[in-house]
Amino acid sequence: MVIVLNKILLFIFTFLIIENSFKSNTSYEYNNSSKPYDKYNVTIYRDIWGVPHIFGDKDEDTAYGLGYAHAEDDFKTIQDVLIAARGNLAEYHGRSVAANDYMVKLLKIWDLVEKNYDNGLSEDVTRISEAYADGINHYVSLYPDKGFKGVFPVEGKDIVAGFIHRMPLMFGLDGALAGLASGKYPKKNKDSTSAQSNILNQRMLGSNVIAVSPARSDDKYTRLLINSHQPWSGPVAWYEAHLHSNEGWNMVGGLFPGSPVILVGHNENLGWSHTVNSPDLIDIYELTINPKNPNQYYFDGKYENFELSEAKIKVKIWGPIKWTFKRKVYRSKHGPVIKNDHGSFAIRYSGHDEFRYLEQWFRMNKSKNFNDFENALKLMSIPMFNTIYADKKGNIFYVYNALFPERKDEYTWEGDPLSGDTSENLWKDYLPYSALPKILNPKSGFLQNCNSSPFLATTGNQNPDASFYNKNLGIERFQTNRALRAIEIYGSDTSIDRNEFYKYKYDTKYSEKSVLVSNLKRFLSEAETIDKDVNKVLSILKEWNYETDSLAVGVHYALDAIKPVYNPDDYIYNYELIMKRLKESVKKTNDHFRKIDIRWGEIQRLKRGNKNMPLSGGPDILRAIYTKGDKGQRKAIAGDCYFQIVEWSPSGEVSSQSIHQYGSATLDSTSMHYDDQVELFSTNRMKPVWMNIKDIKLNLLNSYSPGGEKGLKEKL
Repeated sequence: MVIVLNKILLFIFTFLIIENSFKSNTSYEYNNSSKPYDKYNVTIYRDIWGVPHIFGDKDEDTAYGLGYAHAEDDFKTIQDVLIAARGNLAEYHGRSVAANDYMVKLLKIWDLVEKNYDNGLSEDVTRISEAYADGINHYVSLYPDKGFKGVFPVEGKDIVAGFIHRMPLMFGLDGALAGLASGKYPKKNKDSTSAQSNILNQRMLGSNVIAVSPARSDDKYTRLLINSHQPWSGPVAWYEAHLHSNEGWNMVGGLFPGSPVILVGHNENLGWSHTVNSPDLIDIYELTINPKNPNQYYFDGKYENFELSEAKIKVKIWGPIKWTFKRKVYRSKHGPVIKNDHGSFAIRYSGHDEFRYLEQWFRMNKSKNFNDFENALKLMSIPMFNTIYADKKGNIFYVYNALFPERKDEYTWEGDPLSGDTSENLWKDYLPYSALPKILNPKSGFLQNCNSSPFLATTGNQNPDASFYNKNLGIERFQTNRALRAIEIYGSDTSIDRNEFYKYKYDTKYSEKSVLVSNLKRFLSEAETIDKDVNKVLSILKEWNYETDSLAVGVHYALDAIKPVYNPDDYIYNYELIMKRLKESVKKTNDHFRKIDIRWGEIQRLKRGNKNMPLSGGPDILRAIYTKGDKGQRKAIAGDCYFQIVEWSPSGEVSSQSIHQYGSATLDSTSMHYDDQVELFSTNRMKPVWMNIKDIKLNLLNSYSPGGEKGLKEKL
């Protein structure tokens, strides 16, 4: 047995040596002598918070500078995003992420890129894609030890592929695929806001966006809250940047690793933000397989051949040892196919042939007014997201953006899989932009969306009429706690001043109508126990005012016992289970703290570097915080993160403030910007955003041009 094993190992090592000896060297030639990046004319200004302000001559100069600057702050994550989009993640990180690589092949992401990159995208989009890639390549050329062998140089196609790869994960396609691959009979998951992706931990936790027009401001300002809730690290963690070019690009806001454009933010004229919505964008079809030929399926009266290919997935086994696994890929007229013990299932999803995500966001970046912005929305490349907009002229706008399949009413689109035997239920087109729920300049002067119903986006009678929209579209009909509170505080104040707008954003209360409070009240009215400590906690909960301020007592008991959800219809009340959870929480608290009446801030903490601070807020609070257990405490890991408050004066001048939960240096623990915003974030404070060069230079840490020598910095 030992001899056989040794022979196998010898063969593997010999194979690897031979393979590495004869394959072409695809690694980047780290030769800076020719200075290939001198064609880019850009200066990066780092302000006192480390935020990069990237000033380029042309748009591509700016995109190049962004690629370089972001690589300085979060290269590891950018690299992982790039190799994930290539379908090579397992080659560097092992079999736990092999599902990603199979998905890339299954969805034919690179077929889509190769087919459309040169002729399907506008030239300015390909230019910024190539330039952003060059910025990353340049950084790696200076620091070659940081890059994986064989990954660099990257190209513009890699950047576009990253958007194609990422987007379906936002609305839960990977969850549907993973369910089928694990052998489950398919059922639709309608709660994309809480779905956990298996690919790169791309979890969408929710968001808030609120706009107030001059009609609702005491000072006639227009105000916009850009408040996305994301994981605090990884591929969908926000990075703050300011992008400026002499071709009319002047955006400041947040972006994800691998993006050459701002995804949420503002320019001098307008701004917007997104919240995750949950339209029904995925359909699953059960196929009838030819009993005489497993490579055929029944469709419209005859058996059709599957489109067959082979996915080759290279997996890191141990150290330098890698192995290539092969797996068949099946595709039908419906889309990609997964076979399991329950049958063969095809998945069709919105945007399955879409590749212009980056183009639409770039058009939004370059918009100068509402007409420009709406024309960008009408591209309908981005298949989801509530979007709220505001501008310097006082316009506010909401749209429930979704790429709705045009489905026939006679079929049931929820529940069990559809029959794959006929083309009659195989949709090909989408509903037009004109069919989307939207509101422009409501008389109330107020718009909100907090992962909630579009039919309650404002106060008054100007909401979209829910009766006009078929339930098979999957549009939410419920209100999250954040939406309830937004309407209760912003919506009830007819004259909101600046201080109130800021104060309301940091609201820490659960509404009396929320899932948590309504079920807690019911439980407290029924609760009986002889346990002395539990009775004490019940008394604490009866006195609790539903605030999650750091000084509040009883918060964690309510959260542990009730475990609230967004949608009231999804909550199943169970007295015995709630009491069991409460007793467990009381015991854990006693064991760790040796007391029961614990302030929330002693439990919920913001930890970064050497800083460990109390933190207000909680799940589904306007001051949204999500945590994980950490030695008896709860370490904040997601929710409120990078966000902005933007204002336009009556004369149209823009100003804004922002905050990041950590700082601009995402991974470098030695940097002063690794945790320099922690205290501000913990104490509900923000920092100014500087957009003009004069203000930037007055608050400058350093500036440099990436085309220069390694480490060259011009101190100003």
